[in-house]
Amino acid sequence: MTQAFVSIIAPVRNEERYIERCLHSIAVQDYPRERFEVIVVDGESTDLTRQVVNRFAAEYAVDLRVLPNPVRKTAPGLNIGLRAARGDVIIRIDGHATMAPDFLNRSTEALLATGADCVGGVIESEGEGYAGGAIALAMSSPFGVGGAAFRSGGEGEADTVAFGAYRRDVFDRIGLFSEDIDKGEDDEFNYRLRGRGGRIVLVPGIRARYTVRAGFPALCRQYFGYGRAKPEVLRRHPAQMQLRQLAPAAFVVSGAISAVAATSGTARPLKLLVSSYGAAIAVASVAASRPGWRFLPALPIAFACLHISYGAGFIDGVLGLSARATHGRIGEGSERGTEAPI
Repeated sequence: MTQAFVSIIAPVRNEERYIERCLHSIAVQDYPRERFEVIVVDGESTDLTRQVVNRFAAEYAVDLRVLPNPVRKTAPGLNIGLRAARGDVIIRIDGHATMAPDFLNRSTEALLATGADCVGGVIESEGEGYAGGAIALAMSSPFGVGGAAFRSGGEGEADTVAFGAYRRDVFDRIGLFSEDIDKGEDDEFNYRLRGRGGRIVLVPGIRARYTVRAGFPALCRQYFGYGRAKPEVLRRHPAQMQLRQLAPAAFVVSGAISAVAATSGTARPLKLLVSSYGAAIAVASVAASRPGWRFLPALPIAFACLHISYGAGFIDGVLGLSARATHGRIGEGSERGTEAPI
């Protein structure tokens, strides 16, 4: 039986350090090379990303194209790739990620076996340097990333996955990625898919590795962006809202209120909050550091970066929605790009 033709789309910008490793993981797949293509969508990189990709394409017998993304953001890049893709199966990958050698085989087999609209696997986080190692452990912990089963491990029906393999007709049915959501486009698309009766299945045997941010400031910027995107995603898909998604923002708000109360002489709420969170983060850090005890001192910082940055971003996103509602603009463009033809 002829195997499905797969289009792998990689929206990238300034990935010269990682993109060759990503492309190499694709080139060595145990899947017939004539049955997949790679589409790198470059968001006007200012480093050597484009040169690295072009050199790789010249050296390896892989069907690889590079397309420009003048908007420089992920969702437009994905849509550019989708419009150019020839595959029966569409897979999105990041420049920071690598696929296990059987990623394509397992993904296409899982789509056939489950009958799902999308399948995805578990991401193994890896870090570079001391801070990166601590961040990778924190991002593999349920305490760090909540219910993200594709990071901490899981199986079966899922709300969302990373680096999913989609049947091509999914995009014909529900449209493309929403270009007015930055850093939340995957969640929005997957929530929209499930809202229209689609199925997403997490298959642990599908494995990928993701290189996390190398430092805490970069991690804070990343998770602030994720948090800021979430309120708009939940506004469009309120049925997907869960209490755990609100926990980081509630923690940040509680901390701010407690700090203000402490300035007026009421320090007990702040002490209680700090002691409770401190105890929780200590227990989680010990549990997460078992693979490498040397990261124990840095794990509380990594956890705090994840929670506080995401929570602050979420609050900023809510304030943004409120401002748009006040000026009568909420909803304008909220579905932009979602029903565009491929």
